[in-house]
Amino acid sequence: MHLRTTKRVRQEIKLYEPIGSDRDGNEISLMDILSSDEDEVLDTVVLNMDRSLLKDRFHCLSPREQTVLELRFGLGDHEKLTQRQIGRHLGISRSYVSRIEKRALGKLLHEMGPS
Repeated sequence: MHLRTTKRVRQEIKLYEPIGSDRDGNEISLMDILSSDEDEVLDTVVLNMDRSLLKDRFHCLSPREQTVLELRFGLGDHEKLTQRQIGRHLGISRSYVSRIEKRALGKLLHEMGPS
């Protein structure tokens, strides 16, 4: 039984266990080789999940609030715009865009808060 256990352990590889060293003598682990500075795939997946969750909560917003947030934060197929640009696009003042944005974010925060 002990022989089977040690055989299985020999085949296991730990991500942070040293596997060698670089030119400067620093230890290198498998995780150093596999990971990148920016875990782009994970970041993309998390971002898409967050956007999906956010879009599911948009039902609590008025159409104008939805439009302001989509334009402000580049949601959907929109590019990010400043409050001034959104105001010109909608024919309202920048300060009114700011108030709409603040109210909409408050509603989303309340909607996404702990249940």
